[in-house]
Amino acid sequence: MEKVSPCHTNTPLPLPNRPSNFLQFKHQTFFFKFPNPNPNPNPNPNPNLVRLRRLNCSVSDGTVPSSVGATDSSSLAVKKIVLSVCLVFVQKKAAEVSSELKGTSIFLVGLKSSFKTSLGKLLADALRYYYFDSDNLVEEAVGGALAAKSFRESDEKGFYECETEVLKQLSSMGRLVVCAGNGAVTSSTNLALLRHGISLWIDVPLDFVARDVIEDQSQFAPSELSISGSYPEVQDELGALYDRYRVGYATADAIISVQKVASRLGCDNLDEITREDMALEALGEIEKLTRVKKMLEEAARPF
Repeated sequence: MEKVSPCHTNTPLPLPNRPSNFLQFKHQTFFFKFPNPNPNPNPNPNPNLVRLRRLNCSVSDGTVPSSVGATDSSSLAVKKIVLSVCLVFVQKKAAEVSSELKGTSIFLVGLKSSFKTSLGKLLADALRYYYFDSDNLVEEAVGGALAAKSFRESDEKGFYECETEVLKQLSSMGRLVVCAGNGAVTSSTNLALLRHGISLWIDVPLDFVARDVIEDQSQFAPSELSISGSYPEVQDELGALYDRYRVGYATADAIISVQKVASRLGCDNLDEITREDMALEALGEIEKLTRVKKMLEEAARPF
């Protein structure tokens, strides 16, 4: 008897319950792929914010004068102030970008990590969007995490078809921030679905992801990563996984890199880069993409 996967039917996948007005948001705008007109992201960041972030990094590194960073309590106070100010800047920037976005969804690609998830939720809150994790939706569609693991091991093709169905439904909606799994960049069909919104590659250091894996070994499927518990081996396997999907990640409209943000802020310790820092970078890139799209639309209008 032919095996039928949960996504081989015509019925919609059971997305989590949302307010009744959730499904009314539709967005048909198609984003064309175009080169970044300015290879230097955010060349003129707010100088006050940069000074605050550099102060925070200096406190963490112990390089500020003793009168500023003499005690742990004062360092913690500075960090709290900086994070509060950064959050205000994120909310202000999101309000500016939101009017240009007009409900366009945001898709985040890249290796799965708590940093990527936290950033996605912050962007959703700031933009007043809904947040989804496509991997979690696939798990719910097939009956839970254990069922999804078993299904993937027994019928990988069927599992990928479920991922495509989830992306198809998400891409037909608007006002979403979606943390997309690796399946989103493994086929031309899925990549085309991401083009219904703005896609951002969230590029975080492999050691960030490795720490997550050591703490939670269930976030990657055995077919992707065989967890041995050894930190160096996990890093090596993550490096191979990164190389496997890198070409797909690179199709995103923009790259939001922890290393680049740290360099721009003059911060030597990558652990000091916050989700607020990354959110400001992401919103800046989104703003540029929407402006270029608007210019293309105006240029295409008949005289």
